[in-house]
Amino acid sequence: MSRGNQRDLARAKNLKKQKEAAKNQKKTGDPKKRMENDADILRKKQAIADARKEAERLEKLKAARR
Repeated sequence: MSRGNQRDLARAKNLKKQKEAAKNQKKTGDPKKRMENDADILRKKQAIADARKEAERLEKLKAARR
């Protein structure tokens, strides 16, 4: 056996590579449900952003009237 710890190092490297691949893997499940869920999340985020912008606009109007 002239490989020494090369085999162990190769196993560790491969394990790390597999973990990275699993992390970057595409989402599973029904694509239509996933798309609808993602769209719902984006709608909620947009509603929050719109409310924040409206509040800022009202604050500017109040400040301008003073």
